[in-house]
Amino acid sequence: MLYKFKSQVTSDLIMLEANGRQMLTLIGRGDADTLVKGILEAADMPVAMGALQRAIAEEDEASGTGNAVDAPAEGEADPKAAGVSLRQRAAPLLKMMQRCHAENSPIVWGT
Repeated sequence: MLYKFKSQVTSDLIMLEANGRQMLTLIGRGDADTLVKGILEAADMPVAMGALQRAIAEEDEASGTGNAVDAPAEGEADPKAAGVSLRQRAAPLLKMMQRCHAENSPIVWGT
């Protein structure tokens, strides 16, 4: 199953169900009703963006990667080999929220 995030000022954003569910839970929209479909008003976007950014910072701190793009030292595991980080998964939704907030346009979603 997929999540489709839509707005009038950006292209549609499509995420796999697990990733969309994670994003919605992180922004406080993880209850049963809003996981199926919902709306994020422009006025609520700063709080949602802050929640995503805090979760990204926590994951970066826990993994010790931060924003570093340096190559791993010899003998160290490459952090990129572990998979896609929350920072990478959340980036398109964060950009969508920033643009929609600037244009005062809501985001709607559904499965």
